Amino acid sequence: VPQLREEAAVNNGDPNGDTVIMKDVQGMPGTPAGLALRLSQFAFAAVSVAVMAATSDFPSVTAFRYLVAALSLQCLWSLSLAIVDIYALLVKRCLRNSIVLGFFTIGDGITSTLTFAAACASAGITVLISSDFNNCAQNP
Repeated sequence: VPQLREEAAVNNGDPNGDTVIMKDVQGMPGTPAGLALRLSQFAFAAVSVAVMAATSDFPSVTAFRYLVAALSLQCLWSLSLAIVDIYALLVKRCLRNSIVLGFFTIGDGITSTLTFAAACASAGITVLISSDFNNCAQNP
């Protein structure tokens, strides 16, 4: 590790050798594990959209439409970041830039919040329909 610090200090022009190398974390953007996570995230979201779109109640319930919309956004987000990961792996670039990681984090936070809210709404509607269907048989 000290040799890496000395080389990094020379390459960055740091005469004191105070440069600290950031450690690779498994699953971070630009790594094969990160690409595998993004592709599995895309696959699970795509399967969820397909299952929800195949139900007969999908067009009539707003919460189900919201879930499909949120998961469609999740598919697009995961696929676009998987493409960025593939590019980074092909050109052997490191995605340790704090601005890039901040962008990924904010995007993941937004899509996960939307997906969680849509899943909770869909679960609530499902419980309501299954439990109280007999009470409102005239207009379910």
